[in-house]
Amino acid sequence: MSTNDALIKKVGSNIQEKAALIWNVANTLVGLYKPHEYGLVILPMCLIKRFHDCLLPTQKKVLEMAEKVKDLQVKDGFLTKASGYQFYNTSKFTFETLLADSANIADNFEDYLNGFSDNVKDILHRMKFEDQIKTMKEGKVLYQVISDFNSAKADMSPEKISAVDMGYIFENLVQRFSESYDEEAGAHFTSRDIIYLMCDLLVNNDKNAFGSNGINKTVYDMTMGTSQMLTCMEERLKQFDKNAVVTSFGQEFNPFTFGIAKADMLIRGGDPNNMQFGDTLNDDKFTGYKFDYIISNPPFGIDWKKEADDIEKENKKGAAGRFGVGLPPKSDGQLLFMLNGVSKLKDPNENKTGGRMAIIQNGSSLFSGDAGSGQSEIRRYLIENDWLDAIVQLPNDSFYNTGIATYIWIITKDKDENRVGKVQLIDASNCYESRRKNIGNKRVDITNECRNLIVKAYDEYANKNYKETTESGNTIVCKSKVLDSVDLGYNKITVESPLLDDKGQIVKDKKGKPQADSDKRDFENVPLDEDIDKYFEREVLPYNKDAWIDKSKTKIGYEIPFTRTFYEYKQLEKADDIAARIEEHEKSLMEKLHNLFGREK
Repeated sequence: MSTNDALIKKVGSNIQEKAALIWNVANTLVGLYKPHEYGLVILPMCLIKRFHDCLLPTQKKVLEMAEKVKDLQVKDGFLTKASGYQFYNTSKFTFETLLADSANIADNFEDYLNGFSDNVKDILHRMKFEDQIKTMKEGKVLYQVISDFNSAKADMSPEKISAVDMGYIFENLVQRFSESYDEEAGAHFTSRDIIYLMCDLLVNNDKNAFGSNGINKTVYDMTMGTSQMLTCMEERLKQFDKNAVVTSFGQEFNPFTFGIAKADMLIRGGDPNNMQFGDTLNDDKFTGYKFDYIISNPPFGIDWKKEADDIEKENKKGAAGRFGVGLPPKSDGQLLFMLNGVSKLKDPNENKTGGRMAIIQNGSSLFSGDAGSGQSEIRRYLIENDWLDAIVQLPNDSFYNTGIATYIWIITKDKDENRVGKVQLIDASNCYESRRKNIGNKRVDITNECRNLIVKAYDEYANKNYKETTESGNTIVCKSKVLDSVDLGYNKITVESPLLDDKGQIVKDKKGKPQADSDKRDFENVPLDEDIDKYFEREVLPYNKDAWIDKSKTKIGYEIPFTRTFYEYKQLEKADDIAARIEEHEKSLMEKLHNLFGREK
């Protein structure tokens, strides 16, 4: 088993175990809080304990520095240097000393929280944790909660739990919190194996991934959650180049997951200002920014009704806005995130090579929407600009809380010459290893062997089926098809038939032209590379000699025929063979009945 696979397996089990232990704090909250409210306490307390354990080794040094600079107006620089992080705490208390004075624990805990730097207090304020302190104080459970988080099993120091693993623990806790709210399945998390695949697909065909001084890239996630896609992307890039410089940017509108993301950035030493709070669709915090890489798993099946006014206003800006191309139905906003990402990819002239995006979508983005609809126009925008590079179908049951078919779209602003005017489709639905133990709905892993096979198919860029046997004896399959972009488009023509009077005669207008009968109106989808008139003469006129095309109503449409592309016809079983098989089955069944009940005399 590879190092990466071992990490994936280990992380999966450790996450579950550690998160379960932390979530058990909820036993103390029973009665005072409803089950769907447990996260209001557990998530902020988990953050506080993480900060606490990070700062504990340098507490004495920080307190000494705080005394030295107490009369200065600007102190942050001195205190962060003393703490070793971009945050600090000047309170004399620790979780240990808080518990030593149970009579004054509420006041002392507030003193401890007030000792944090402003960037930490901002996180806790967004989570409205001050309200929970009051509730726990009045419910007389504050001491026990702090005690639970001070147990040896709740040690969250960096030496015990890495930044990546801590991030996954946070995500597991958020998932438990979300499930208790019964939130929609579209708001799900992305496991490390999928992120590694997305990262490899992004880097593999990047002509300038490695510059003269190694990797130096900006990465953006427009729906970052707890920022684990960004964290794992950085981790993965540093596996390629240990000295890689990766600057992460992200936006999130959930205050709890945003707080976790910002906390993670603080602990890892990045710029916390790169983590922005707000709804990406109607409150874009990165207007004007351009990025080398975008990696994202936006929610699908989530409506955008509440953002509609702002989105529709931006749509009217045309090319000056993000959504001028078209709008999908209000019931599913995932293609809006696609457009946001495209608007933020570097253009080729900015850095010799254009930006690249890996974004997860469900099946509806492939085909939903007729010619002229918002979805079709978005697909047209991507394909006619030649930005759609490849689409990879993932195995079902790859995510923690959804088992539906999902796809990675690879968008690039700078295709290689051999990929110009083409789109690659990769069916990796049978390229996985089954998990011994499920994590929610996640029943499969994309192991290192699977990932290498998918990337190989992507790199070779051929019409080819790939098949390998893994170390475990499992057969993995990956299929690749390269299509001309023009094959994805069609002209939707409107075929009119004449209106007939009571005598069966064609009704004409004042100019002597036949009037169309709307009840007989029909439509035909004509491939883009085929002459419309010749198609009409061949496919329509032989069956309706009076018909004509209303060319004013012709619309161009695009769809991705994923299922049709990989369909393999299987010869139907002959009727005689079926009958023989049924007869044999009947004989076997009767024999068993005779053995059971005896034969008739």
